[in-house]
Amino acid sequence: MADKSGILYLIPVPLGEYHPELVIPGPVIKIARTTDCFIAENAKSARAFLKSINHFKPLQEISMLEMDKHSDRIDFDYFFHSLRQGVDTGLISEAGIPSIADPGSPYVLQAHREKIRVVPLSGPSSILLALAASGMSGQSFVFHGYLPKEKNARMEKIRTMESNAKKLKQTQIFMETPYRNQQMLDDLLSCCQGSTLLCVASDITGTGESIATKTVADWKKEKVDPGRKPTVFLLY
Repeated sequence: MADKSGILYLIPVPLGEYHPELVIPGPVIKIARTTDCFIAENAKSARAFLKSINHFKPLQEISMLEMDKHSDRIDFDYFFHSLRQGVDTGLISEAGIPSIADPGSPYVLQAHREKIRVVPLSGPSSILLALAASGMSGQSFVFHGYLPKEKNARMEKIRTMESNAKKLKQTQIFMETPYRNQQMLDDLLSCCQGSTLLCVASDITGTGESIATKTVADWKKEKVDPGRKPTVFLLY
């Protein structure tokens, strides 16, 4: 093993179709351009990102290791070989910041176990941007990820979140697969009390961005179609 390990950079990518330079800080793009070994959630989208920022190397010369999201055991000897030899490596998810509602956490944890330096880089996170723009509590909040697919279990989860939001004064944040956005919204409106605040934040940083916070009673007064855009929901 090299005397000094490389750095594991957590490299953010855009959430929408905007060019990276419009949503990602210049120093972060510079690091991504000069890093030539990557662990990616999706190799194809990672290469597209590197091409969009004019990476200094031809794409075929960049080492791109794709995560195996369906395996119970990660071969860290394979993914960490270059890091252990002193080569800086970037961790990239398909959208936003790696490890936040995206794969990546096991690689970061392994880096800590091996005393490899982990450097998170600033960039767009749909969860935090939605929270900041919602007008809801940023002092106490919880992210639930995706709710149960089965309707009864999902409705029970919604009731529990609404209760916690009221009892703990805690913002409840969750997501849904875009093609089920309307179903989720319908369930929220049928299940929650009229005074409960609901924020629907869609296509954050994208050209179709829409963020609105209203009471459930007010949401019921209008025809709402969140479409099939990436959406974050918040209750308070």
